[in-house]
Amino acid sequence: MTGSDEANSGAGVRDRVNPRLRAVWDFDMAEIREYAGVHDYDGEVQDMSPSGIASAVARLGSEGTTEPDPHDEAHLTAAEQGLRAAFGKVELHRWNPHVHLANLDLTCYDREYAPPEVRQAARERHLAKWPEAIDGSLESLDAVPAPVARATLGPVRGLLEGVTDRQAIRAAERLIAHIERAVENARPEFALGEAKLTALLGESEALGVDLGRLESRADAERRRLSERLAEDCERYRPGSTPSELVPELLADHPSDDEIYLNARLLIQEITAFTLERDLLPDPGGTCLVGPAPPSRRWAMAMMSPGGPYEQDAPAWYHVNPPDPAWPPEQQDEWRSVFSETTLPAITAHEVTPGHYAHGRMIMRIRGSHVRRSLASAAFVEGWAHYAEELLVEEGFRAQDPRYAIGVWVEALLRVTRLAATLGMHRDTMTVEEATRRFEADAYMKGPAARSEALRGTFDPTYGRYTWGKLEIVALRDEAMARWGNRYSHRRFHEALLALGSPPLGTLGDALDGVT
Repeated sequence: MTGSDEANSGAGVRDRVNPRLRAVWDFDMAEIREYAGVHDYDGEVQDMSPSGIASAVARLGSEGTTEPDPHDEAHLTAAEQGLRAAFGKVELHRWNPHVHLANLDLTCYDREYAPPEVRQAARERHLAKWPEAIDGSLESLDAVPAPVARATLGPVRGLLEGVTDRQAIRAAERLIAHIERAVENARPEFALGEAKLTALLGESEALGVDLGRLESRADAERRRLSERLAEDCERYRPGSTPSELVPELLADHPSDDEIYLNARLLIQEITAFTLERDLLPDPGGTCLVGPAPPSRRWAMAMMSPGGPYEQDAPAWYHVNPPDPAWPPEQQDEWRSVFSETTLPAITAHEVTPGHYAHGRMIMRIRGSHVRRSLASAAFVEGWAHYAEELLVEEGFRAQDPRYAIGVWVEALLRVTRLAATLGMHRDTMTVEEATRRFEADAYMKGPAARSEALRGTFDPTYGRYTWGKLEIVALRDEAMARWGNRYSHRRFHEALLALGSPPLGTLGDALDGVT
């Protein structure tokens, strides 16, 4: 299946790919269903029991052929190695409810990739399998640390939003009760340790990782960002310091209803600027704005794009207002994330030139199931993070320093994530200390800072934003040196995105013509 048939089906693809790739897809069916748009997986759940995971690990690379393209072979091998590390060495399924949450999540059927009745039927099939899937999850989740349980309890409870099937509700309640018990009774220690963190970070990226060197790079980046922030604060208001000015700017936030309107207007403005500067081809398509479903409100903003194996349908840029049950002061602190200073940078990250535009470029890839379906998380987030600063370099809102200030504040958040995960999972930093780092270095307050620190307990690779960005910038420097006057941002970006979402260790293929 190739060309337009391949792009528009979303089903009938699974049996046509290399069995090695099929084994990776089967291991990560929730991701492949939603983000690649392979709807052969609609209504299916993965066996997340210990025996199910062991069987899935054993299947990786056990049958199939070498991919004919060297880059695709390297990418597929990295995906296999990453899954072996995550579920063999690190045993995510034993301690991380989030991987089970993804397996159960029904919100993948909300996006309009097919007629409502088709999606509803798939949702009902999926829901009917909850009791069996949750039995497997409960068998696996025997090592959930208390901080991880606390961080994931809200999203697990959110699974029940809109569910009326009594069997499914009873099954979900058993899972919720299991996580609640872990909150109260489980061990407080959650750190992975250096060996497991190294494997989790590096294996899927086809890249050796020196945690000490990565920490040094993070420190250097934090210093650079702090200097740029101070310069632009001085430009905005001479004599001001970031500690004085940033809280004031973050307090200038819209109401919840205005967040959506502002985001829509920003999409138009930033897309027009991206095309005017010839940074990327026109992404086309439709991107809607609205809140995420309850089970996905652990993040403040996220993109739910269309997949390359399905018919073109609107993507969703989710922005998440605060919980109305919070006290007013805490709600205002959360809304500061969507201030007039930071929302533009968030929108560049999530939409264009970030995630949405990246996804639209992947839709144009033909002839490679690997590039169309497999994604390096560090590249995906690194690209979107790179896109924010790219606009500063190109002069977006150059006369208003608030855009640049927002980019530096967001970048300080991302580099603090890298510092936090390196600290917490090497057991040199507590959640409380990480929370204070987010408050001091990233200008966050209250529940927003605490939420970021807790995210690191169950998402130990969330330093990927800064890491991926740094690798892309390093490659761009190499492209400029190698291509000379033949270099342009658009040429570099198109060569890079022609690889899809490549592991960081394979980025050089974009310069070597292995595309």
